[in-house]
Amino acid sequence: MGQLFSKKNMEVFSTPLGLNNPVTVQVLGICSALAVTAKLEPAIVMGLSVTVITAFANVVISLLRKTIPNRIRIIVQLVVVAALVTVVSEILKAFAYDVSVQLSVYVGLIITNCILMGRLEAFAMMNGPWESFLDGIGNGLGYAKILVIVAFFRELLGSGTLLGFNILNHEWIKDLGYTNNGLMLMPPMALIIVACIIWYQRARNKELQEK
Repeated sequence: MGQLFSKKNMEVFSTPLGLNNPVTVQVLGICSALAVTAKLEPAIVMGLSVTVITAFANVVISLLRKTIPNRIRIIVQLVVVAALVTVVSEILKAFAYDVSVQLSVYVGLIITNCILMGRLEAFAMMNGPWESFLDGIGNGLGYAKILVIVAFFRELLGSGTLLGFNILNHEWIKDLGYTNNGLMLMPPMALIIVACIIWYQRARNKELQEK
């Protein structure tokens, strides 16, 4: 049990949450961060979906890594990811249909997510199943964290709601002169918020300033 949760394994899990975040440091997965963060609920579902798929795809590829011919490794990775994405997509349609509709084609596009393919190639192909699982969970949650932060501000300031609950659309708030900013619901604002997060993270960590 101690080896499973060793310092090295915990670093594999925790580093993507901060100092090596896949979105703000590796600058991967930006497209979906722009597309699904106008509302908080689909952002949460998308983040959790990517986390689950990345974790289990890492485990499967790690288990198969010594038997996969090098020349077809990318094809095998895509087949594994496509199978997991299909399962997750069907589960969303069955139990969270409204969110599935909001996410539209972006669930299917998880297959080509740079974070996912990057972890399979850079980590799962060279490490054991447990370490690969932790790496997948860490990178998935690191990605989800950024999506949730961006969606929080976009929905709150753009629609005045959070998870569908009215927060800022009250008469007394409007009487103070506040109005929702429709620009927050447009994709460029997601990019600006991500840029602000990157700036904040780099300003707070000297390690990142040297990169």
